[in-house]
Amino acid sequence: MTKERLYLFDTTLRDGAQTAGIEFSVEDKITITKLLDDLGVDYIEGGYPGANVVDTEFFEKDRTKNAIFTAFGMTKRAGRSVDNDPGVQGLLNSAAKAVCFVAKAWDKQIELAMGISQAENIDAIETSVAATLEAGKECIVDCEHFFDGYKSNPDYAISCAQAAFRAGARWVVLCDTNGGTMPDEIETIIERVKQAVPGDHLGIHVHNDTEQAVANTLAAVRAGVRHVQGTLNGIGERCGNANLISLIPTFALKKPFCDQLEIGVGTKQLESLTTISRQFDELLNRAPARQAPYVGASAFATKAGIHASAILKDPSSYEHIDPALVGNERNVMVSQQAGKSNLLSVLERVGLTVKKDDPRLDQLLRKVKEREARGYSYDGADASFALLAHHTFGQLPEYFRVESFRTSVERRYNANGELITMSEAVVKIEVDGELLMSVAEGNGPVNALDLAMRKDLGKYSDRIDDLELVDFKVRILDGGTGAVTRVLVESRDKTGERWFTVGVSPNIIDASFEALYESVTYKLMKTES
Repeated sequence: MTKERLYLFDTTLRDGAQTAGIEFSVEDKITITKLLDDLGVDYIEGGYPGANVVDTEFFEKDRTKNAIFTAFGMTKRAGRSVDNDPGVQGLLNSAAKAVCFVAKAWDKQIELAMGISQAENIDAIETSVAATLEAGKECIVDCEHFFDGYKSNPDYAISCAQAAFRAGARWVVLCDTNGGTMPDEIETIIERVKQAVPGDHLGIHVHNDTEQAVANTLAAVRAGVRHVQGTLNGIGERCGNANLISLIPTFALKKPFCDQLEIGVGTKQLESLTTISRQFDELLNRAPARQAPYVGASAFATKAGIHASAILKDPSSYEHIDPALVGNERNVMVSQQAGKSNLLSVLERVGLTVKKDDPRLDQLLRKVKEREARGYSYDGADASFALLAHHTFGQLPEYFRVESFRTSVERRYNANGELITMSEAVVKIEVDGELLMSVAEGNGPVNALDLAMRKDLGKYSDRIDDLELVDFKVRILDGGTGAVTRVLVESRDKTGERWFTVGVSPNIIDASFEALYESVTYKLMKTES
């Protein structure tokens, strides 16, 4: 059976840029475009040339090698010609190969928000599409608020879509701008629209306000649309957009989509999906979502011992796909619920090959359960577990030994009369019999300790130059100011690898230092291996 082509349209750089707290520079956009271009999406919407300095510069030349470089903007203003509309001219004169116009399809918005007639709106759509084709560019029309418009006035909403198609738009995209439409509504409405516009000219653009953007997109594809819009990791205004990182493997691997449709993302590109998702989060300076479908660190994780045993016999018993297909990996986690099956799988992952009857395996399992009873948590601290395992099996060198550490916090007025807080740390470390002492000031006692410990590690100093602490989490386990405290530290280096270490103590500084010490030790072990 011949498969139909499904086209992927990424709007990370335009609609995704509406996410609160996210701002893309030109260099950011160039980097993200390469990720998307290598992934194999068909269209990359880069922004609105003329709307701001960044987008205008970005559209000075074509930024893609494979995908269709697409500019976004509004249809011409009512009462103006295309030639006399700076916004439209900016689109037509940009380096983009395609133009995506946003056009209203909700009669209430047209009359109240825009203050124009329904006929003027139709004319703006038709005229803008015609001008784009005349300029030699492909044209796409996003019918904004289409589903709300359909519910309000179905005949007019369809007439907007029909006008775009009649004028020559390659794609007429139906937008669930408010993100409140249900999947069954999506399918029912699209079946009606297909009587006016063929499915192979229809697209879908949905928002995630009811956590159904992916489900609504799949519903639209089942109903016949062949153009899908979304963003990397589902970023976007309010609750985000349809997540292409979830949609792509669903189209490629799940029936009936993989049997009936083909996309531009090949097998090798699909295997890069986890890396691309995490690289994008890295660029946004945020930690990847551990429970993200397909690509999250917990997407193929299991904690209970009975589950781990079953996975070792038949992975499909608890995995809906082979994680390697999307570049992810199985993660059998270590916890109080762990058994030998968990440990054998995890030990292999951290570089230890152990026989099932090795008595040290029971010793490690006992240590894990005893330490978790005291407050440690190894299912969220992979590096700390690796260190504990290597130490138990006699394969962890003592790179350096901490003789002592001291911190002080001083709150005082400076010479300008300003109230300031100063933190200082002193750390004494022994490396190969040599005692080294370092002093550092920091933004709080933990930062001062971190700086002091890493200031001089003797012969190991150059190995930790690229070590960076990116997150620090504190959890009070028993309540009250004298409670046991668990500290989780997240670290990374120039390879892009992230790891977590844990420390537990009634003293928050002591717990923090333990996690810091293990982070440095793991980095040295990783570098040595």
